[in-house]
Amino acid sequence: MSKELLYPLIENALESVRPHLRVDGGDVEFIELTDDFIVKIKWLGACESCSMSFITMRAGLEDAIKGKIPQIIGVEAVNGVKI
Repeated sequence: MSKELLYPLIENALESVRPHLRVDGGDVEFIELTDDFIVKIKWLGACESCSMSFITMRAGLEDAIKGKIPQIIGVEAVNGVKI
């Protein structure tokens, strides 16, 4: 399957997590899907400086995306708190 065909699936997975992020004033933006099937995201709002963003990344975003799209290897943020 081409990378471009995965974009709507990635957005759909992110949409399932967004309500939880927005409750705390945050959000996430899909930036790119790399050639090695890593999803790059950008934290927005409160998520940019949240010390829990690493946990949200693994337990929320990565699980949601990989659960719907098995081809995805991982998820990485291009900004936010560095752990």
